Amino acid sequence: MSNHGAPPPDRPDTTRFVDTVSPCIEQIRGRARRLTTNPYDAEDLLQDTMLKAFSGFHTFQPDSNARAWLFRIMYNNWVNTYRARQRSVAEQLCEDFTDWQLSAEACHTSTGLRSAEVEALEAIRDDEVADALRAIPAVNRVTVYLADVEGYAYREIAALMGTPVGTVMSRLARGRRRLRELLNDVAKDRGIIRSPADGQGPLELAGH
Repeated sequence: MSNHGAPPPDRPDTTRFVDTVSPCIEQIRGRARRLTTNPYDAEDLLQDTMLKAFSGFHTFQPDSNARAWLFRIMYNNWVNTYRARQRSVAEQLCEDFTDWQLSAEACHTSTGLRSAEVEALEAIRDDEVADALRAIPAVNRVTVYLADVEGYAYREIAALMGTPVGTVMSRLARGRRRLRELLNDVAKDRGIIRSPADGQGPLELAGH
């Protein structure tokens, strides 16, 4: 019996591919725009990403995160093709840190933020948050973004950035600590919070 009309065994399943990537398209498009800063380049990057994803769909594990898989393909494609024509990824991603809640998450420590610090962050303007983020070394800023805003796990960030997991953890800790210090300085300079008289202990809200 002839198999002449049968598709090759490694041919991607178009229907399954569409079902897998469709829920992620708008998120991936948004990230493409942030990376390229140009809607035309963003669409080109998105199309290239989809083509590469389709051709490599046989490597996708059905129980894995499709969004993370697509972003990894897009990030690698951008690094190889588009990054030379654009600003660094750190400069692009820091524009997403314009909500104090994101910064509060990035500043989170193992013991959690104290209530006075949380209230202080609420009073800090978005542009001040952005300035603080720009003062953090680029690799640390990108790591904080991927972990605390995008929600990637250490291993995923390591794969995206091409670094060991230990390096990711170290950069994340330094980035969070430095951001917290900078935002506390802003709050103190504006009189939102004050240091205790002895220079030790928790910060206090001014007027309390």
